[in-house]
Formats: sequence, C-alpha cells, structure tokens
Amino acid sequence: MLKSLKIASPKELSKKLVTEYSFVLSFILLVIIAASVNKNFFTWTNISNIFVQSSMVGLIAMGMSMVISAGLIDISVGSQVAIIGGFGILILNRTGSAAVMLIFCIGCGFVLGSINGLLVTKGGMPSMVATMAMQGACRSVINHFGAGGPFTVDKELFEYFRMLAVGGIQITARFKIPYLMIIFCAAGLLFDVIMKQTKLGKHIYAVGSNETSARLSGISVDLVKASTFIITGMLCGIVSVIYASRTTAVAAASAATGYEMDAIAAVAIGGTAMSGGRGKIIGTFMGVLMFKMISNILTAADVSTYLNGAISAAIIVIAVLMQNLQNRRNRN
Repeated sequence: MLKSLKIASPKELSKKLVTEYSFVLSFILLVIIAASVNKNFFTWTNISNIFVQSSMVGLIAMGMSMVISAGLIDISVGSQVAIIGGFGILILNRTGSAAVMLIFCIGCGFVLGSINGLLVTKGGMPSMVATMAMQGACRSVINHFGAGGPFTVDKELFEYFRMLAVGGIQITARFKIPYLMIIFCAAGLLFDVIMKQTKLGKHIYAVGSNETSARLSGISVDLVKASTFIITGMLCGIVSVIYASRTTAVAAASAATGYEMDAIAAVAIGGTAMSGGRGKIIGTFMGVLMFKMISNILTAADVSTYLNGAISAAIIVIAVLMQNLQNRRNRN
C-alpha cells in the first residue's frame, strides 16, 4: 500500500503552485505594492471601497467566467447594462418601486441573454459575432430612445434609490459593511459553488474542454451554451440597477462602456483559460479585485484614466500569452 503512494517532488509541487495558484501569488504581490503606494490601504474604509468599486464589473465577470469556460465570449455586456438600466429608470420613475425595477431589469437580461444564446446555438454564429451584433443593437436602441442624453431618476426618488449604492449594515459608529460588498461576496460564493458542485458547472467545463466529447457523452451542449449567456444577461440586469443607483442616471452613449474589456481582463487575470475548459471563480473574484487595485495604483501615480482601455487590453494579452506559454510547457 505504501508503495502505491506517490509523493510529489519539490519541483512538481512548485510547478503545481505556479500553474494552479499563480493568481494568488500575483494577488499577494499586488497587495504589497498597493500598500507601499497607499499608506491607508489596510484601513477598512479603503478595503470596503475596493470591494464596492469592484462590485459591478465583478458580477459581470462571474457570468463572463462561465461564458469563457464554455469556450465562448460575450462582448455585449456593457451595452446590455446601458439599455436595461435606461429603460429600468423609466420603470422606476413610473412605479416608484426599486423592486419592480429589479424584476424588470432581470427579465430584460434574461431576454437579451436568450437572444445571444439562440444566435450562437441555433443560428450557428460565432459568439464574438453574435454578441458584437447585440452590442451594436443595444447601444443604438438606447441612444435612439434617449436622444443621446441621459435617463435620470426623478429627484423625489434620489435618496430612496441611492440607498442600495451608499447604504450598508452599520456594525459600529466607524464600521459599516456596504450592501454592494455583501452582494459581490455572496455572488462569488454562489458561483463558486455552481461551478464546482453542480452539474451545470461540470458541463460548462466539459463543453469548453472538448465540445464533441461533451456531446457524445450526452451533454446538451446547446442548452449549456445558452445557459451561460442567459445567466450573464441576468447579471447585467442586476448590475444595471446598481449602476443606476450609484449614478442616478444612465447616459445612453457612455454608460458602462468598457465593462466587457474589464470583465474579460479580470477573468484572464484570475487564471481562466481563454480557450475554455478550465477556470476558477475564486480566481475571477480575486482578478476583479486585482484589476481595481491596479487602477487605484495607476491613479495614485497620476496615470490618465483615458488609458484604462489600453491597460485592460495589455492585461488580457499578457495573461493569454502566459497561458499559451504554460500550455506549451505542459505539452513538452
């Protein structure tokens, strides 16, 4: 029995650490850098702010992680947030109820995600093309109905609606846990369980790893693919409510621009294989926080915010190149 036990060598252990948990090492390194730049980094106010600022892209990144793990991509998420949020504000102003707005927005996300799923599975379109079409359509429609201007929450609803964005659970006079922090952390835990413990999560990885083998093993590939788009669309609906709560307005032309790049960058940083079949939600969760810390470090260094898109692109390229390099090493 003892002979059957295989003890990994230090070299094998270090290789596993680098390949499977490199995002943890990167996270620790980034925390050290951020703490050296910002002396208040470890204060509760700063830490909670990082979580709050990460919450919107973070929720979308959870869905994006599922989409990418299935071997797909969704570049329409920012435009989905914009169009759902714009019409959601109209519903809020008409009904005066944030709950009605939330239900409406999640429903809209379900519809838009379903359309993406149908275009890919039944229409046979590449996910990049299908979601690019959705991106253009959503942005065009919201610009048309908003005449290029913002959809604004009525003044009498400001304080009521803003509570989601600025409110929280007050533990002590100086210690408050923001609602958005709770939502983000709860979503991370939920999606980690979904991807690790449920049949859907296992099927997503199977489809992303080898679609043909997954189909031959009896997995409903089309349903799995469509599900990832639908879940992502519903998350966009939730994010649209949060976005509107934080800004009390949705600018048709510019709302949520760049969210798709930020979400993809966070997924890439977190170690999800961009070719599909492998990934960790905890990696995506930490990737979102890392991306926000990078932004904060660059802001502290007086780097222009106009370069955020270039930074996101660079992160994606570097992450993919590192994945490709590691794949070659594993093959050899």
